Amino acid sequence: MEKKSNKLLKIVGILMIIGSIISIILGLVVGGIAALFGGLNLITFAALLMLAGGIVNLIAGICGVKYAAKPEKANTCILYGVLTAALVVLSNILYVSAGSGMNTTSLITGLLLPALYLIGAYQNKKLA
Repeated sequence: MEKKSNKLLKIVGILMIIGSIISIILGLVVGGIAALFGGLNLITFAALLMLAGGIVNLIAGICGVKYAAKPEKANTCILYGVLTAALVVLSNILYVSAGSGMNTTSLITGLLLPALYLIGAYQNKKLA
């Protein structure tokens, strides 16, 4: 008997893959430009954080799609969901520390996909 796939986890995983590809490309472009013209500075660090976040999101998205029908792999998805959320919070802390003030909208929208991903992962864990 084939296990039913968690649609929420799969759809959010696909969205995370798409977003991560964009984030990786932007991180490489911004990081390259910042390193070329400014050396190591806050913009370079932000680009590296964007790149790291994109890579973690890509892995999380792939795991979400791959493990949507495997409840025994829910803990792996939960781990990547927490890492993704932590990177969103870290990037917002960087934004605030740069003197730009708190951007609540950015924080909420940034945590939307990780929250939905975690909901799907916990739904899968209940099935295990």
